[in-house]
Amino acid sequence: MRAAQLDAGRRSALLLFSAHTLGAALAAIALAPLASHRLLFCWMALALGTAGWVTLRRLGWREGHALTATLGDLRGTGVEGIAMGLAWAILPLAFGSIATARQSLDLWAATTLVLTATAMTIGVLPLVGLSFIAILGGVCAVTLLLVGTPLLAAAATMLTLLLGAGSFGRARAVVLLQANRMALAERDQTVSLLLREFEDAGSDWLWEIDAQRRVVRASPRLAASLGLDAGTLAGMPFLKLLAGPAWESGRVTAEFHALAERLKGREPFADLAVPIDIDGDRRWWRMSASPKFDERGAFSGFRGVSSDVTEQRRATEQIHRMARFDALTGLPNRLHINETLAAAMAEADKWGGRCAFMMIDLDRFKAVNDTLGHPVGDRLLQRVAERLRQLVSANEMIGRLGGDEFAVVVRDARDGERVERLAQGIIDAVSQPYEVDQHTLYIGASVGLAITPRDGRTAETLVRSADLALYRSKDAGGGVFHAYEPQLHVAAEERRVLEIALRAAVEKGQMQLAYQPVVNARSGGLIGFEALLRWTHPELGSIPPSKFIPLAEEARLIGAIGEWVLRTACDEAARWEQPARIAINVSPDQLHNPGFAAIVANALARSGLAADRLELEVTESVFLREGTAAVSVLEQILDLGVRLSLDDFGTGYSSLGYLTHTRFSSIKIDRSFVQCAARGTREAIAIIRAVVALADSLGMATTAEGVETEVEHQMVQALGCTRAQGFYFGRPLPVGEVRSLASRNGNETSRALA
Repeated sequence: MRAAQLDAGRRSALLLFSAHTLGAALAAIALAPLASHRLLFCWMALALGTAGWVTLRRLGWREGHALTATLGDLRGTGVEGIAMGLAWAILPLAFGSIATARQSLDLWAATTLVLTATAMTIGVLPLVGLSFIAILGGVCAVTLLLVGTPLLAAAATMLTLLLGAGSFGRARAVVLLQANRMALAERDQTVSLLLREFEDAGSDWLWEIDAQRRVVRASPRLAASLGLDAGTLAGMPFLKLLAGPAWESGRVTAEFHALAERLKGREPFADLAVPIDIDGDRRWWRMSASPKFDERGAFSGFRGVSSDVTEQRRATEQIHRMARFDALTGLPNRLHINETLAAAMAEADKWGGRCAFMMIDLDRFKAVNDTLGHPVGDRLLQRVAERLRQLVSANEMIGRLGGDEFAVVVRDARDGERVERLAQGIIDAVSQPYEVDQHTLYIGASVGLAITPRDGRTAETLVRSADLALYRSKDAGGGVFHAYEPQLHVAAEERRVLEIALRAAVEKGQMQLAYQPVVNARSGGLIGFEALLRWTHPELGSIPPSKFIPLAEEARLIGAIGEWVLRTACDEAARWEQPARIAINVSPDQLHNPGFAAIVANALARSGLAADRLELEVTESVFLREGTAAVSVLEQILDLGVRLSLDDFGTGYSSLGYLTHTRFSSIKIDRSFVQCAARGTREAIAIIRAVVALADSLGMATTAEGVETEVEHQMVQALGCTRAQGFYFGRPLPVGEVRSLASRNGNETSRALA
């Protein structure tokens, strides 16, 4: 910065000398009529000689090529200002007292010219300018005051101060300007270094084109990426370079068109993805650029940066696919299905059309999963997906919602019959047998169908409608499809209200147990009771078990309710005067709880009921989940001394393996067989005889359920059933009547148990 000040002084030196020469000439002309010409000549020689000496010193300062200067160099300029100030101070001191008013004015004009010129020229050197202005201005002010012109003296003082401030300000401006230049140069140098490093080591490359979109400058990496020599790029059309072979045919991509429009419109752009075909391999470049303008503001081209983002784009596409497609089947997942459904509904609403949504649930798939394991179940799902994929056209999209649930979006559902044919086709295709890991598997499908706008105007509503229709198909036994109907929503709302009420039913004392007698089929003597759960809601009234028990299992409330039933029944049986047995139905969900045996033991211990008086009734479905804890739990319960009864035998899978694996004490024959046998159905009679024979051979008792007439009683006696239960012997009784009946039949009960 000091060098810049000295250099500015060098450039102003000749102008300074010219101003001093003019000022000295004007002063000499003004004083020539009054003063001695010799004295004037001597003063002019001294003033101009001093100015010439200063000018030579400034011009000779290292010939303007120095980049730095010392503080001593700058301080050495102070003597120049003092010398010039003293030389010019002689003028007012020697001649100011003899000058007339007219000559004084001319003299003041000459000194003012010199002061101003010095401040404007050599003022960039503050020591020179300030010392000269202070000496000459001060002497002029004092002289004017001595000759009796105080106003002019004050004006001279004010001028001196203003010129001093201006000189200092100019010097300061030069310093700041030079500092900014140095900072800018340093920044430019840093940016240049960074750009060179960026081009050499980075994955991005720089390019520059002119107003005609021809390449002006391009990084070597750009040429290498295009498979070209860097020296051949200059002057080539930029768009043609990027388009490659497609330039001649005009078959360029939409992204390339977007790039061309941006360049044509001279608009800046950032992160524009453009596909580039290089030797048959499609690459993706991310491009950013800004227009550039010359000093006149005219457009002169673009300057930009590009990078190869092919791998990042492929990774993004893979992530996108993983987020929207099912990993097991490769079908669209729930997210993709919902997006497609929303788009189809928007399109149908726009054009006044209709779209449809189907929900598909596989029938009997759970049994496959539980018996053969999840790997086989997964492979079966893949086979199902293959069949479903072959059924749909471009008008439909099929996907997997999760588990064994699938869905179909029908974009154009104006042909209702075609949609129904597709639903039936799905059921038929899925129901065909499968060969998986040397297993022949049979499953089915249930379908629920909903159509816009009749069944819903939002995606959420349409999905719910299809789900309700599917629920109806499952209730109908599966293997069918149903379309949504408004009453399905009413039924679903009823289930929802019922579930909310069920969650608080036990705590609010709305649950009660009724006890139905179980008698000796031959003698009619009382053996025990079966505890039957009843629910009476204060507003909904009496709700049948067939309605709330499945709901409790579905809502996972059966565990808590079943525990309450077990404890309550054990407490009640322990109060009976005679040792009648108590039978309690147990849900499969309870038996799959590893802690259920402990719950049974705790109920017996708390009530004081003998273990052999408790009989738990289980159904065949509990054995369908192989590898679970159910069999182990049953063994633990048997070890407690509790009896087990196989309920509803013959209505399910009826595998003899269940009877050999578990120590059942009795088998219960479902009421449907009893009623059919009473009507003379030969098959039912044969089944009852076979079950009785099987039970006798295994040392088990048989209980005939649903005996309602004397004819049925005599029939089950004749067929060999050892126990009977039904309205003929007694309806389910409240607690008070049960206690009285148990007390009245004490002796008979003891003989029956024996």
